[in-house]
Amino acid sequence: MVRYIMVGLDGSSESRAAAEWAAREATSRGLSLRLVHVWEPVPERMAQAPLLGTETLRHWSERIPRGATEGLRARHPGVDVAAVQVTGVPADVLVDVARDAELVVLGSRGLSGIGGFLVGSVGQAVIARTEVPVVLVRSGEQAADEHAMDPAGIPSAATRFRPVLLGLDTHSPDDTVLAFAFEEAARRRTALRVLHAWNPPPHHVYGLPAHAGVYDALAREYAAELTEALRPWRDKYPAVEVIEASRAGSAADQIVASSRYASLVVVGRRIRRSRFGVHIGPVAHAVLHHAAAPVAVVAHR
Repeated sequence: MVRYIMVGLDGSSESRAAAEWAAREATSRGLSLRLVHVWEPVPERMAQAPLLGTETLRHWSERIPRGATEGLRARHPGVDVAAVQVTGVPADVLVDVARDAELVVLGSRGLSGIGGFLVGSVGQAVIARTEVPVVLVRSGEQAADEHAMDPAGIPSAATRFRPVLLGLDTHSPDDTVLAFAFEEAARRRTALRVLHAWNPPPHHVYGLPAHAGVYDALAREYAAELTEALRPWRDKYPAVEVIEASRAGSAADQIVASSRYASLVVVGRRIRRSRFGVHIGPVAHAVLHHAAAPVAVVAHR
């Protein structure tokens, strides 16, 4: 079976940025690239409108994957690029095609400043319903954004990669999420920064007097937990520099703040099934909406 990275393509600037990111990732992984464009049949009244018509609209929509494929092949000659156009509901089609992919890459509209990402309904549905890792790439993302500035302070794709950032819950560290983050850092030949956030006792939050040294003791305890959780992974990936950070406060806020210095942000999503449907999780949801770098959401049980 052909191993591939899947990209949801709709012709928007964010999906084009996602396709470029996916092509670079396919190069580093030695995988092929499959572009998936979903054709949604237009309502009958619109199809019968003058100068439109179903055939005309479909003809123009077919230019989207064809043009993207030709451009990616020219810019990334070492990557096997194929495109398919499927009729149906975008979220349903992408989830179905993603079953055989190793990675799904989607575009996410970028907002300026602290606004960060704006994740559409299709992206949220795909993330929540697939067990394949999903990467969200904002509009305008370029290769140089993943790298450190050159000595003159100019963006460059020829310098070293910025670190990969992993948000980790030390109470339930999942091997799937850890393996993904370490592999991404190893492929980029860069450091892995692992961030663990913890909540201080209530008396610290509300300013009540507390026994001296309790806060420091908790900080040391959580830092030790992080070190212990990462010990076997340091042994497995000795070439990857690991930077540990255990801090009190909101996990989402700390990950978002640190994302400005990362090439990729990795967060986990626990697979939950309930009568109310599937969910992304509060931390992953916040990071997706506000991170300043591409975000990989890795599902785990």
